Amino acid sequence: MLLALLQENSIVLDTVANCAAIESAARAAAAGGADLLVTPELFPVGYAPLQVRSELDPRLLPSLHNQLAGIAKKHHIGLVYSLPRVTETGEWQISATLVDAEGTTLLDYGKVHLFGPAERNAFTPAGNRPAVVEFHGISLSMMICYDVEFPESVRAAAMGGAELLLVPTALGHGFDDVPQVLVRARALESQLAIAYANHSGVEDGNKFLGGSVIAGPDGKLLASASEGPTLLLATIDPEAVKRERRTVPYLDERRADLYQVWEADHNGTTTPPTVSATRTNRIRPATH
Repeated sequence: MLLALLQENSIVLDTVANCAAIESAARAAAAGGADLLVTPELFPVGYAPLQVRSELDPRLLPSLHNQLAGIAKKHHIGLVYSLPRVTETGEWQISATLVDAEGTTLLDYGKVHLFGPAERNAFTPAGNRPAVVEFHGISLSMMICYDVEFPESVRAAAMGGAELLLVPTALGHGFDDVPQVLVRARALESQLAIAYANHSGVEDGNKFLGGSVIAGPDGKLLASASEGPTLLLATIDPEAVKRERRTVPYLDERRADLYQVWEADHNGTTTPPTVSATRTNRIRPATH
Protein backbone atom coordinates (compact mmCIF):
# COMPACT_ATOMS: atom_id res chain seq x y z
CA MET A 1 0.00 0.00 0.00
CA LEU A 2 1.26 3.46 -0.89
CA LEU A 3 0.71 5.88 1.99
CA ALA A 4 0.74 9.69 1.70
CA LEU A 5 1.16 12.08 4.62
CA LEU A 6 0.39 15.81 4.56
CA GLN A 7 2.53 18.27 6.52
CA GLU A 8 1.11 21.76 6.14
CA ASN A 9 0.26 25.05 7.89
CA SER A 10 -3.47 25.47 8.58
CA ILE A 11 -5.33 28.71 9.28
CA VAL A 12 -7.30 28.82 12.50
CA LEU A 13 -11.06 28.59 11.82
CA ASP A 14 -10.62 29.07 8.06
CA THR A 15 -12.22 25.79 7.12
CA VAL A 16 -12.50 26.77 3.45
CA ALA A 17 -8.75 27.29 3.06
CA ASN A 18 -7.87 24.28 5.19
CA CYS A 19 -10.17 21.90 3.32
CA ALA A 20 -8.81 23.27 0.05
CA ALA A 21 -5.30 22.37 1.24
CA ILE A 22 -6.49 18.84 2.05
CA GLU A 23 -8.13 18.53 -1.36
CA SER A 24 -4.96 19.72 -3.11
CA ALA A 25 -2.95 17.11 -1.20
CA ALA A 26 -5.52 14.40 -1.94
CA ARG A 27 -5.39 15.24 -5.64
CA ALA A 28 -1.58 15.09 -5.69
CA ALA A 29 -1.42 11.94 -3.58
CA ALA A 30 -3.98 10.14 -5.75
CA ALA A 31 -2.13 11.21 -8.90
CA GLY A 32 1.01 9.66 -7.40
CA GLY A 33 -0.78 6.37 -6.84
CA ALA A 34 -1.36 6.68 -3.07
CA ASP A 35 -4.12 4.65 -1.48
CA LEU A 36 -4.42 6.72 1.72
CA LEU A 37 -3.69 10.28 2.86
CA VAL A 38 -3.10 11.17 6.54
CA THR A 39 -3.53 14.80 7.66
CA PRO A 40 -2.55 16.59 10.93
CA GLU A 41 -4.50 16.97 14.18
CA LEU A 42 -7.49 19.36 13.95
CA PHE A 43 -6.19 20.54 10.56
CA PRO A 44 -9.58 21.48 9.02
CA VAL A 45 -10.26 23.95 11.86
CA GLY A 46 -6.67 24.78 12.82
CA TYR A 47 -4.88 23.86 16.03
CA ALA A 48 -6.06 26.44 18.59
CA PRO A 49 -7.98 24.47 21.25
CA LEU A 50 -9.45 27.35 23.25
CA GLN A 51 -10.38 29.43 20.22
CA VAL A 52 -11.88 26.45 18.43
CA ARG A 53 -13.86 25.49 21.52
CA SER A 54 -15.24 29.00 22.02
CA GLU A 55 -15.79 30.10 18.41
CA LEU A 56 -16.54 27.02 16.33
CA ASP A 57 -20.24 26.38 15.83
CA PRO A 58 -20.64 22.63 16.40
CA ARG A 59 -23.53 22.61 13.94
CA LEU A 60 -20.90 22.99 11.19
CA LEU A 61 -19.23 19.66 12.04
CA PRO A 62 -21.57 17.36 10.06
CA SER A 63 -21.05 19.45 6.91
CA LEU A 64 -17.27 19.34 7.42
CA HIS A 65 -17.39 15.55 7.72
CA ASN A 66 -19.43 15.41 4.52
CA GLN A 67 -17.06 17.74 2.71
CA LEU A 68 -13.99 15.72 3.72
CA ALA A 69 -15.66 12.44 2.81
CA GLY A 70 -16.53 14.04 -0.53
CA ILE A 71 -12.86 14.90 -1.11
CA ALA A 72 -11.91 11.27 -0.54
CA LYS A 73 -14.61 10.07 -2.93
CA LYS A 74 -13.83 12.69 -5.59
CA HIS A 75 -10.16 11.73 -5.74
CA HIS A 76 -10.76 8.06 -4.96
CA ILE A 77 -8.34 7.93 -2.04
CA GLY A 78 -8.68 6.94 1.61
CA LEU A 79 -8.40 9.87 4.01
CA VAL A 80 -7.61 10.39 7.70
CA TYR A 81 -8.71 13.74 9.10
CA SER A 82 -9.11 15.16 12.62
CA LEU A 83 -11.95 17.32 13.92
CA PRO A 84 -13.56 18.20 17.24
CA ARG A 85 -16.58 16.11 18.10
CA VAL A 86 -19.41 16.65 20.55
CA THR A 87 -20.67 13.60 22.45
CA GLU A 88 -24.30 12.87 23.28
CA THR A 89 -23.64 14.27 26.76
CA GLY A 90 -22.28 17.54 25.34
CA GLU A 91 -18.58 16.90 25.91
CA TRP A 92 -16.11 18.17 23.31
CA GLN A 93 -13.37 15.73 22.28
CA ILE A 94 -10.58 15.67 19.70
CA SER A 95 -11.28 12.97 17.15
CA ALA A 96 -9.82 11.35 14.06
CA THR A 97 -11.76 9.66 11.26
CA LEU A 98 -10.72 7.24 8.54
CA VAL A 99 -12.83 7.14 5.38
CA ASP A 100 -12.27 4.93 2.37
CA ALA A 101 -12.11 5.95 -1.29
CA GLU A 102 -15.92 5.96 -1.46
CA GLY A 103 -16.14 8.36 1.50
CA THR A 104 -17.47 5.66 3.83
CA THR A 105 -16.38 5.93 7.45
CA LEU A 106 -14.30 2.93 8.51
CA LEU A 107 -12.95 4.09 11.85
CA ASP A 108 -13.46 6.82 14.45
CA TYR A 109 -11.13 7.50 17.36
CA GLY A 110 -11.21 9.92 20.29
CA LYS A 111 -8.01 11.32 21.81
CA VAL A 112 -7.31 9.67 25.16
CA HIS A 113 -4.34 11.71 26.45
CA LEU A 114 -4.84 15.48 26.35
CA PHE A 115 -1.72 17.60 26.49
CA GLY A 116 -1.39 20.90 28.35
CA PRO A 117 -3.89 23.30 29.91
CA ALA A 118 -5.33 24.56 26.62
CA GLU A 119 -6.43 21.10 25.51
CA ARG A 120 -7.63 20.14 28.98
CA ASN A 121 -9.70 23.30 29.30
CA ALA A 122 -11.20 22.95 25.84
CA PHE A 123 -11.77 19.21 25.55
CA THR A 124 -12.61 16.06 27.49
CA PRO A 125 -10.43 12.95 27.11
CA ALA A 126 -11.97 9.93 25.40
CA GLY A 127 -11.56 6.44 26.81
CA ASN A 128 -12.14 3.85 24.12
CA ARG A 129 -9.41 1.41 23.16
CA PRO A 130 -8.05 2.01 19.63
CA ALA A 131 -10.01 -0.16 17.19
CA VAL A 132 -8.53 -1.95 14.19
CA VAL A 133 -9.90 -2.24 10.63
CA GLU A 134 -8.69 -3.80 7.39
CA PHE A 135 -7.73 -1.42 4.59
CA HIS A 136 -6.05 -2.54 1.36
CA GLY A 137 -4.88 -5.73 3.02
CA ILE A 138 -3.37 -4.01 6.06
CA SER A 139 -4.78 -3.82 9.60
CA LEU A 140 -4.99 -0.14 10.57
CA SER A 141 -5.52 1.67 13.85
CA MET A 142 -5.41 5.33 14.88
CA MET A 143 -4.46 7.55 17.75
CA ILE A 144 -3.80 11.27 18.08
CA CYS A 145 -0.60 13.15 18.93
CA TYR A 146 0.26 12.76 22.65
CA ASP A 147 -1.39 9.30 22.69
CA VAL A 148 1.53 7.80 20.76
CA GLU A 149 3.97 8.86 23.48
CA PHE A 150 2.46 6.28 25.83
CA PRO A 151 3.73 2.77 25.11
CA GLU A 152 0.55 1.30 26.58
CA SER A 153 -1.56 2.95 23.87
CA VAL A 154 0.52 1.69 20.97
CA ARG A 155 0.83 -1.78 22.50
CA ALA A 156 -2.97 -1.94 22.86
CA ALA A 157 -3.34 -1.24 19.13
CA ALA A 158 -0.68 -3.82 18.28
CA MET A 159 -2.30 -6.45 20.51
CA GLY A 160 -5.56 -5.73 18.69
CA GLY A 161 -3.86 -6.72 15.45
CA ALA A 162 -2.76 -3.33 14.07
CA GLU A 163 0.06 -3.41 11.52
CA LEU A 164 -0.07 0.31 10.72
CA LEU A 165 -0.83 3.13 13.16
CA LEU A 166 -2.04 6.47 11.77
CA VAL A 167 -1.31 9.48 13.99
CA PRO A 168 -2.51 13.03 13.24
CA THR A 169 -0.47 15.31 15.49
CA ALA A 170 0.22 18.93 16.48
CA LEU A 171 3.74 18.92 17.93
CA GLY A 172 5.49 22.14 18.95
CA HIS A 173 8.86 23.28 17.60
CA GLY A 174 11.98 22.07 19.38
CA PHE A 175 11.00 18.51 20.23
CA ASP A 176 12.67 16.58 17.44
CA ASP A 177 13.15 13.66 19.84
CA VAL A 178 9.45 12.78 19.64
CA PRO A 179 9.30 11.86 15.92
CA GLN A 180 12.98 10.98 15.59
CA VAL A 181 13.37 8.82 18.69
CA LEU A 182 10.11 8.12 20.49
CA VAL A 183 7.86 7.39 17.49
CA ARG A 184 10.53 5.14 15.98
CA ALA A 185 10.88 3.32 19.31
CA ARG A 186 7.11 2.80 19.48
CA ALA A 187 7.19 1.32 15.97
CA LEU A 188 10.09 -0.97 16.88
CA GLU A 189 8.83 -2.19 20.25
CA SER A 190 5.32 -2.97 18.98
CA GLN A 191 6.53 -3.99 15.50
CA LEU A 192 4.13 -1.95 13.42
CA ALA A 193 4.50 0.95 11.00
CA ILE A 194 3.59 4.44 12.23
CA ALA A 195 2.59 7.46 10.14
CA TYR A 196 2.95 10.67 12.18
CA ALA A 197 1.50 13.75 10.42
CA ASN A 198 2.32 17.16 11.91
CA HIS A 199 1.54 20.81 11.23
CA SER A 200 4.17 23.27 10.01
CA GLY A 201 4.47 27.01 10.49
CA VAL A 202 2.71 29.10 13.17
CA GLU A 203 -0.93 28.88 14.26
CA ASP A 204 -2.44 30.87 17.12
CA GLY A 205 1.07 31.74 18.31
CA ASN A 206 2.19 28.10 18.32
CA LYS A 207 5.27 27.34 16.23
CA PHE A 208 5.13 23.79 14.95
CA LEU A 209 8.03 21.44 14.46
CA GLY A 210 7.04 19.86 11.18
CA GLY A 211 9.30 16.82 11.24
CA SER A 212 6.59 14.36 10.20
CA VAL A 213 7.74 10.76 9.81
CA ILE A 214 6.68 7.38 8.51
CA ALA A 215 8.49 4.66 10.46
CA GLY A 216 8.65 0.98 9.62
CA PRO A 217 8.14 -1.90 12.06
CA ASP A 218 11.91 -2.14 12.55
CA GLY A 219 12.03 1.50 13.72
CA LYS A 220 13.78 2.69 10.57
CA LEU A 221 12.44 5.72 8.74
CA LEU A 222 10.59 5.13 5.49
CA ALA A 223 10.10 8.88 4.95
CA SER A 224 10.69 12.07 6.93
CA ALA A 225 10.10 15.81 6.56
CA SER A 226 11.93 18.95 7.62
CA GLU A 227 10.02 22.02 8.88
CA GLY A 228 8.17 23.20 5.78
CA PRO A 229 5.02 22.06 3.97
CA THR A 230 5.43 18.76 2.17
CA LEU A 231 3.69 15.60 1.04
CA LEU A 232 5.46 12.42 2.12
CA LEU A 233 5.01 9.11 0.33
CA ALA A 234 6.05 5.65 1.50
CA THR A 235 5.15 2.08 0.67
CA ILE A 236 3.84 0.08 3.64
CA ASP A 237 4.62 -3.63 3.39
CA PRO A 238 2.48 -5.84 5.66
CA GLU A 239 4.99 -8.65 5.18
CA ALA A 240 7.62 -6.49 6.92
CA VAL A 241 5.46 -6.47 10.05
CA LYS A 242 5.08 -10.23 9.94
CA ARG A 243 8.84 -10.71 9.46
CA GLU A 244 9.68 -8.49 12.43
CA ARG A 245 7.19 -10.27 14.67
CA ARG A 246 8.58 -13.66 13.68
CA THR A 247 12.20 -12.61 14.22
CA VAL A 248 11.70 -11.18 17.72
CA PRO A 249 8.21 -12.07 19.03
CA TYR A 250 7.77 -9.23 21.50
CA LEU A 251 3.98 -9.46 21.45
CA ASP A 252 3.83 -13.23 21.94
CA GLU A 253 6.41 -13.24 24.72
CA ARG A 254 4.90 -10.54 26.90
CA ARG A 255 4.34 -11.44 30.56
CA ALA A 256 1.06 -9.57 31.00
CA ASP A 257 0.15 -11.41 34.20
CA LEU A 258 3.47 -10.45 35.75
CA TYR A 259 3.19 -6.82 34.67
CA GLN A 260 -0.19 -6.58 36.38
CA VAL A 261 1.39 -7.77 39.63
CA TRP A 262 4.17 -5.21 39.27
CA GLU A 263 1.68 -2.41 38.68
CA ALA A 264 -0.41 -3.50 41.65
CA ASP A 265 2.75 -3.45 43.76
CA HIS A 266 3.55 0.04 42.55
CA ASN A 267 0.02 1.24 43.36
CA GLY A 268 0.33 0.05 46.94
CA THR A 269 -1.30 -3.37 46.96
CA THR A 270 2.01 -4.58 48.34
CA THR A 271 4.90 -2.50 49.61
CA PRO A 272 7.49 -1.84 46.90
CA PRO A 273 11.15 -1.39 47.75
CA THR A 274 12.32 2.14 48.48
CA VAL A 275 14.21 3.76 45.62
CA SER A 276 15.91 7.14 45.78
CA ALA A 277 15.92 9.13 42.57
CA THR A 278 16.16 12.71 41.35
CA ARG A 279 13.72 13.70 38.64
CA THR A 280 14.05 16.76 36.46
CA ASN A 281 10.85 18.02 34.88
CA ARG A 282 11.11 19.11 31.28
CA ILE A 283 9.00 21.96 30.03
CA ARG A 284 7.15 21.48 26.74
CA PRO A 285 5.37 23.99 24.55
CA ALA A 286 1.58 24.11 24.69
CA THR A 287 1.24 22.14 21.46
CA HIS A 288 1.33 18.37 21.51
